[in-house]
Amino acid sequence: HRDLKPQNLLINKNGELKLADFGLARAFGFPVRFYSAEVVTLWYRPPDVLFGAKMYSTSIDMWSAGCIFAELANAGRPLFPGNDDDDQLKRIFKLLGTPTEETWPGLTQLPNYRPFPMYHVSTTWQQVVPKLNSKGRDLLQKLLVCYPADRLSAEDSLQHPYFVDVNPCVK
Repeated sequence: HRDLKPQNLLINKNGELKLADFGLARAFGFPVRFYSAEVVTLWYRPPDVLFGAKMYSTSIDMWSAGCIFAELANAGRPLFPGNDDDDQLKRIFKLLGTPTEETWPGLTQLPNYRPFPMYHVSTTWQQVVPKLNSKGRDLLQKLLVCYPADRLSAEDSLQHPYFVDVNPCVK
């Protein structure tokens, strides 16, 4: 989709979710293609795209889904309401910790990479999303991973224990 945000989610009275606005959507396939870095509304944009990655996968949508999930859990308060790319990255790193080449192989090779202060995790997920249960916090933590290869996939997300008690008709 490449532009997941609350405004592009349509939910009917039966709780059915549909995605809208496929203006930035592209077909993903093999071999991996190069794509534009001008995707995803800033507040829902993952660090890899903020650093100018041109090769990416559906993991960018999983980051956005995590941001939306946190926003829903916090009564509509955005998780990372940045003002520009640098502010957005700073907000992300202050919560998740600043990635390094060890935690994110290839980070320093990204086109728009620049060093950031070494922020260390100082806030718990319980503090970030206090109304979300422990399974929900675990899911969120696995979606909001800076290194895109370690981000939970859509398929794996739906198998997460958070969704065990969800009515099968909704899945």
